[in-house]
Amino acid sequence: MARTAVNRTDRIELRATREEKRLLAAAAAHERLDVTGFILRSALPAARDVLDRAERIVLSERDSARVLDLLENPPEPTPALLAAAQRRAART
Repeated sequence: MARTAVNRTDRIELRATREEKRLLAAAAAHERLDVTGFILRSALPAARDVLDRAERIVLSERDSARVLDLLENPPEPTPALLAAAQRRAART
């Protein structure tokens, strides 16, 4: 697999114990990476997974059907919603 040059200019500082640093350096060497590359290769997929879970809403089949039904057949606006719309319109 060919490597492409990456221009990394931002910096992240990481404090570690001597043993943690030794462990990271040894693991990186086994993978023929520098410590930065090893950490990024491990941390970036985990970060993407966290964001994916945080930004996605997973609905049950029942809830999905309910949302679709509400989109196709929206309920009549409530008095509170109508009042809020009027207040908003008055401000603009």
